[in-house]
Amino acid sequence: MKLIRTVTALACAASILSACGGSSDDVGKELGVTPPEVHFIHAIPSAPNVDFYNNGHILQANLAYKAVTNFATINTGAQTFSYASVNTTTQLATDSTISNAAKGHEYTVIALPDAGFLPSIAVIDDPFDKGLLSTSARVRGFNASANAQNLDLYLVAPGASISTVSPTMAGVAYKNAVPATTQDSLYVSGGTYQLIATLPGSKTPVYKSASFDLGNNADWLVTTLPAGNALSQVIPNKIRLLVAQGGNTQTPAIELPDTQ
Repeated sequence: MKLIRTVTALACAASILSACGGSSDDVGKELGVTPPEVHFIHAIPSAPNVDFYNNGHILQANLAYKAVTNFATINTGAQTFSYASVNTTTQLATDSTISNAAKGHEYTVIALPDAGFLPSIAVIDDPFDKGLLSTSARVRGFNASANAQNLDLYLVAPGASISTVSPTMAGVAYKNAVPATTQDSLYVSGGTYQLIATLPGSKTPVYKSASFDLGNNADWLVTTLPAGNALSQVIPNKIRLLVAQGGNTQTPAIELPDTQ
């Protein structure tokens, strides 16, 4: 009987969420009953295509710069993530920090340039605590800019002044996320926005995007990268901004142009 009641509750919740524009997959994540999922982002400019590995096996193959894979189901328990150039088995970077992948969680693995443009890796654990009836967009910032190692990010209405407002994501340190890994994403209403980056505590932009639409139920990881495509082109605090969109369809990252 308990199993029947649980199944009935899931079916009812899925029906309600679907009517509000969400998905039954969101219901399972919120209730912590779906297997953990992972997707991969290739964020190394001018790098070759790579294969993404999970526990020593290729999970998603032949990924180009800006590729954002669809979510793939993984087992619970310890996870080792890595990537290698296509047609090789030499891992360029490896991460084994996830000791117990949890049901209902989303994991993001990012291939990014380290200082000197050497390959590096980062992993974000997202517990996905979105309310069943929420249609809000989810947003998180990540700093992959070795040339701008601490940034404040503002998500504001187009043309709005940031002189009297606090950063939406403050103190985004190099190779770190805000909100931090293991914390839930920020929730904002869908609408038209602009992203502005400054150095910590400053109100002078080092980056200012054009306006863009952030839809209800969107799931965005905003990632900063060095603006140049090679080490010789890197200028301190000069960045580009990629948006990786979560979901169960493969969508390349969007690069938001700097309007400055």
